[in-house]
Amino acid sequence: MISKGGSEALLTALVNHARTFSPDYNILLPLLHLLAKVGHRDRRIGMKAEDAGAVLLTLNLLRQNINHARRVAACLWVIQVFSSSVSAANLIGENHGLDVIYQLIPQYTTRNLHTIKAAINAFAALLYTKANVWSIVSKGYISGLLRLYEDWHNKDTQHVAISIRHALLCCLHNATQSTAGRQAFISQGGIRLLYQTTQTCLLSKSTECLVEPSVQLMRKCLPKTPLPLTSDKSAYTFPLPGRPHAVPDVDIGSDESSIESDAEEDEDNQEDDNRDYDDDLESDLNKLRLRPDPDRPKELLPQYSRLCPELSHDFQELVLSSEPEESSTSSSDDEAVMPDTFPPRSNSRDSMRSTPNSDSSTSLDGSYTETEISIKGHTPAAAQLEAHDFHSHSSVLSTSPGCRTMIREATEETPSVQKRDEQDDDEEGAEEGHHRTMIDRLLERHGSCIPHHEPKLYRAAAAKTKSIPGFSILAFPDFWGHLPPPGHEPMAPRKPNIQRQKVLEDVQRFLNTSDTINRLVFDLEDSSVQCQSDSLRFFSKFECGNLRKAIQVRRCEYDLILNADANCSQHTQWFYFEVSNMVADVPYRFNVINCEKSNSQFNYGMQPVLYSVREALEGKPRWVRTGTDICYYRNYFCPAQGRRKTTFYTLTFTITFKHNEDVCYLAYHYPYTYSALKAHLKVLQKSVDPATVFFRQQILCGTLAGNPCPLVTITACPASKGWKDLHQLRNRPCIVLTGRVHPGESNASWVMKGTLEFLCSSDLVAQSLREAFVFKIIPMLNPDGVINGICHGRQSGNPGADTDQADRQVFCDYHGHSRKKNVFLYGCSVKETLWQSGSTVDTVGLKEDPGYRTIPKTLDRIAPAFSFNSCNYLVEKSRSATARVVVWREMGVLRSYTMESTYNGCDQGIYKGLQTGTRELQEMGVKFCHSLLSVTKDMKLLYSRRLINHIDLDHNILDHKSHNCFEDDEPPCVEEIEYSTDRPTVKCNDLDSDVNSNMANPDEEEELDERHSDAAKCQQDCINESIIKGNLFPPQIRQASIEALSEKRNTCNGVRISNGQITS
Repeated sequence: MISKGGSEALLTALVNHARTFSPDYNILLPLLHLLAKVGHRDRRIGMKAEDAGAVLLTLNLLRQNINHARRVAACLWVIQVFSSSVSAANLIGENHGLDVIYQLIPQYTTRNLHTIKAAINAFAALLYTKANVWSIVSKGYISGLLRLYEDWHNKDTQHVAISIRHALLCCLHNATQSTAGRQAFISQGGIRLLYQTTQTCLLSKSTECLVEPSVQLMRKCLPKTPLPLTSDKSAYTFPLPGRPHAVPDVDIGSDESSIESDAEEDEDNQEDDNRDYDDDLESDLNKLRLRPDPDRPKELLPQYSRLCPELSHDFQELVLSSEPEESSTSSSDDEAVMPDTFPPRSNSRDSMRSTPNSDSSTSLDGSYTETEISIKGHTPAAAQLEAHDFHSHSSVLSTSPGCRTMIREATEETPSVQKRDEQDDDEEGAEEGHHRTMIDRLLERHGSCIPHHEPKLYRAAAAKTKSIPGFSILAFPDFWGHLPPPGHEPMAPRKPNIQRQKVLEDVQRFLNTSDTINRLVFDLEDSSVQCQSDSLRFFSKFECGNLRKAIQVRRCEYDLILNADANCSQHTQWFYFEVSNMVADVPYRFNVINCEKSNSQFNYGMQPVLYSVREALEGKPRWVRTGTDICYYRNYFCPAQGRRKTTFYTLTFTITFKHNEDVCYLAYHYPYTYSALKAHLKVLQKSVDPATVFFRQQILCGTLAGNPCPLVTITACPASKGWKDLHQLRNRPCIVLTGRVHPGESNASWVMKGTLEFLCSSDLVAQSLREAFVFKIIPMLNPDGVINGICHGRQSGNPGADTDQADRQVFCDYHGHSRKKNVFLYGCSVKETLWQSGSTVDTVGLKEDPGYRTIPKTLDRIAPAFSFNSCNYLVEKSRSATARVVVWREMGVLRSYTMESTYNGCDQGIYKGLQTGTRELQEMGVKFCHSLLSVTKDMKLLYSRRLINHIDLDHNILDHKSHNCFEDDEPPCVEEIEYSTDRPTVKCNDLDSDVNSNMANPDEEEELDERHSDAAKCQQDCINESIIKGNLFPPQIRQASIEALSEKRNTCNGVRISNGQITS
């Protein structure tokens, strides 16, 4: 009906009849009713009404019939639908329509409720324009609306006018869309009023519908509070090459040169939500198929042959196998490869490590005295260390040589006469000797219980790790190690209305400032901050740590502020910090208040992880999922300097600690440090048999901070030094694996750990893979970012390497995903991209090897955490610089992937409803290796069927059928995370119901008793249905079409359509 001119016909009829000297309301009233119903479904009704001259005409009808309830209601509904146009709403406001309508909203009454509701809804519709909002603010109408809401709330004890109260809340919502409206709302005590009325509404189920709009209104109007920081810039700055300033300004948006991030989500939340996804797909066939020219001459490529030591190695182990040697002269290669990539060595590290930071030095004396007493007394109790001895202010876990010397002196042991060289490559030798520290005694008592982890080796590796602030303290979990929990950990159930509860607590904090403490208890930039005896103690000045400030809000509630990426003011997600001085069985609430992502898996069952030193010393060294009352929502904080429009979100969770005086660590996800990687590679290097496994660790490049970026080569040694065996080795295709380009994605390192351990194992499949491929693995592309606890920063070094000489069979970049569940792959396909983008290119004759799906299909069969349905093979323009696209396009690698692992858990398969732990992540790394067997069928080397059976490729138990799961992303959260766009609107059905109630009585009555309104709402459903279907009036009012209609449909409440005209 609307598309055929029905709205225009109704407007013309309205103008013609309303302009008569004595309008016939037997015609006008039904006409207004129909116009309200039809106009509410016409997006352009406001502009059409202006063109027809019906806007001011309807306003005049309202003025003329101010004492006629039914006529007033009809006019108000039409004004409401006209106000969908900004210009029409402003026109009504300029002609004092706001004043007229405002006078129609009375104090509490039980009569004419539909007319009062119509007035409030019309008033709310007019407030969609800034000009009208400014008008009511200047006239003090917001205060009046608040008093009206208070009056209706207090007097409506029987809850008969809930619709009126809800309409008033909608009106206030629209009035507070502008800054002026919010300021007036706050100044008139609107937040306090709504908080008090909401508490009352929570007591009755019938008023539950008023709670959510009240809470959303309070959230929106809470005044923006700058973060309590002196600068939005990160506390860590690092001079970049070519930049003369000490504090570089690199606060930029998303970097398209990233190697896939959560970045596969929506470019760090900076994209326009309305952007058409298909517009981002690459539709240029030439760009999809043609390889660009090399970025360097081919004459320079031979220099990279040093990164392929397996090609030049002489394999003396095959001749001297009777003389066991350590991993085929790897130590010499460690320093020999690309030495010119390191910055000039200086004494900076010595100065960095020789003096512990001020936090450590201030408390060293006290801890040193306790240490001396406990070791001197040779009683069993004195020989034990309590959990509180391992807080970061003590010297127990210091990597500083000075601190270790003090401990040795405290234990009455003579230090070594000969000073050890800190640059010695043998880390283990640097830690051994007859001098025993307290840690040595502790390790001797408990023994090493973590596979592939040696605490002494870790401490030695950490001593050589260079950081921006110069860390000299080890976090106990990283030093001691982690064992997966014995069982699976289910996703945390979301408590009903938990976000509402937390928001109301935030509002109460705003209203009752006397109830808050607001005491600074930790500051990364100010070591002089002292903690009270009754507050928690925080610390984050260790490798991978991230906590910038901790503020005690209430006795057991703390606001936490994360540190942004170095040299910028963005990317706050990763956290890792120590907390101590807790009281057992007391719930502590933690609020991380400067998160940036618009949604999080914390809203869908994910929990942070906790490590207890007390539990570890009792034989349970593990990170565990913990936390209750978890939710993630938009808050009212803003940047400290207000330089950029940033929306912050709060992650809030509550933890009840089990032990008094424990030392615990909290993290976003299971931490995996750079020092852990170095120590792990050392352990793997010792574990392999050099006669059968070629394991070589080299330095790919040096980072700007001077940390080596390791490159690992793993393959099988040839069976002999014969020409045939060496030729087979040198012609093996390459599998290139990378990870941790985004430092905060620690789950990628745990997957990589599983891959590395499997490839170095004696497993039959691992042996076959080593014989078939050469694995080139860069397990941590961004060491500096990982070390300094950065979430999203990119590698500052320049690898400068190119593997163009090798036959690359598979490339995979390991990542973590914060918004989706399961594990899945992103790949590259020309045809799928063209199909999805709607390209006109004829793909019938376009040939493409479907082998890019081989590995995902295999993983879907053998990996319980993998979801084939979540995989994606589209090439987007915004991802043109990501690793998988570059390797696919420029190097011609068909199987080029990004593997995304969830931070949360799985929603399908045998792990459904369970959170992913380190065991499952490492298992995923193993399963990815298993899937590589599926690509060996394209080669001449074929393997026996027993290998296929060994990995259960045909086992139905692991066939979790992820193709039945079609959710590409999480559904909307059960509670509104956002609030800025929340503007309640009147639904068509609600308006139809109100109009029908007004049409119920054909007699012209001044007052309509409310008792009859409910029954009236059920009448004339046929008219309403006809309007919805668009066939109440014919598309074009012609004589032929009118004659075809029945007499019944031509007549409505005494109104007859004849010859295209509406008559009585």
